[in-house]
Amino acid sequence: MAKRFDNSSGPSQRQLRVGELIRRTLADVLNRGDIHDPDLNAMSITVGEVSCSPDLKVATVYVMPLMGSVRVEDAIAALARNKHELRRRVSGELTLKYAPDLRFRADETFDRLDETRRLFSDETVQRDVAASDDDPQD
Repeated sequence: MAKRFDNSSGPSQRQLRVGELIRRTLADVLNRGDIHDPDLNAMSITVGEVSCSPDLKVATVYVMPLMGSVRVEDAIAALARNKHELRRRVSGELTLKYAPDLRFRADETFDRLDETRRLFSDETVQRDVAASDDDPQD
């Protein structure tokens, strides 16, 4: 009987390791401007995270243009246009059986961070945090 993947415990160490290698490789390729697309080379794009499927055949790449230089949709469209060349560059750096299919998504980490900061600066939240700090621990 085949063992099924259980994603309830999160990604495996191998998924995390391969995701980080893909992230570094893509960041280096984009930084050097190795892709022959003038639109893509004109953009400064940060690769925030790469998450891999359990079989390592699909890699979801979370990207964000630096300093709001271009719209996120334009950056994702440029990356999607050059997906095959980027996949070839990644597969040349990794020693995997299959080159993962790259899927590009907007990195919303910074938006969530701003929302968290806004929530912590709220008077009600600060009052509740201060009240819980004053309570003695049992």
